[in-house]
Amino acid sequence: METEKIGFIGLGNMGHPMAKNLEKAGFPLSVYNRSSEKAENFKEKSTVYTQIPELIQNNDIIFTMLTDDHAVKAVYKEILKSDISGKLFIDMSTISPQVTSELSGAVKIKEASFIDAPVAGSTIPAAEGTLIIMAGGETKDLQRAMPYFEKLGKAVKHLGENGKGIAGKLSINYFLSAIYQGLAETVLFADKLGIGRSAMLEIINESASGNGATKVKTAMLIKDQYEPAFALDLMLKDILLAQNAGADFPLSKVLSETYQSAHDEGFGKDDVIGIINYLKK
Repeated sequence: METEKIGFIGLGNMGHPMAKNLEKAGFPLSVYNRSSEKAENFKEKSTVYTQIPELIQNNDIIFTMLTDDHAVKAVYKEILKSDISGKLFIDMSTISPQVTSELSGAVKIKEASFIDAPVAGSTIPAAEGTLIIMAGGETKDLQRAMPYFEKLGKAVKHLGENGKGIAGKLSINYFLSAIYQGLAETVLFADKLGIGRSAMLEIINESASGNGATKVKTAMLIKDQYEPAFALDLMLKDILLAQNAGADFPLSKVLSETYQSAHDEGFGKDDVIGIINYLKK
């Protein structure tokens, strides 16, 4: 296990710091990103590939961290052209249960292994290596992945067979979408009543209603600046995935309508808590 070579495909806002943590840990690392400039600062210590098949051929465990179903399917279409027997694929993207099922099946047919391992946490936990990893797959594969997971997250939850990792991620993000809309509405209500944001957020964070999600968005709300740690469009994607997977509740309809409207009004690239600007209109 110590000599296994690690590949990482997808160096976006989450993938880049996650791959950096594997590099810092001293693992033999190879990386690939569709736009090559994001791989530039890996050239000194790791191997940068410009073709997916070459990365696959030369590595034993391959992580993928991509944006959506479309991106993941495109990458795995390339992967599945290669001889992948004996390799372990770990998809950390947030995608639909259907695509996860298709990929895990296709990988296993070619005598390789697959774990779906999406994460709870945004860019700061990704950089700090304090993500929560929700894993679906076989125990033996999880054991093989653990030395690497331990550098990426503070906790690994093995939730069952393939697909259960994604199920856990869609569930937690459904809850987060409700928290963020509720937080934004509460802050706007307090604004309307003449309560300053700093004071209101202090009350929220020091009371039973405070949590990690409210605390991590406090600075953005006070500054009224919404540089994306986790973009609103990504939360909309996850709400729609949850709905398609069976989240048919009164809140799910409200949430999908609000986040969709915020996207339609041009707020999709802002941080998710930037939904406050749509609600303020």
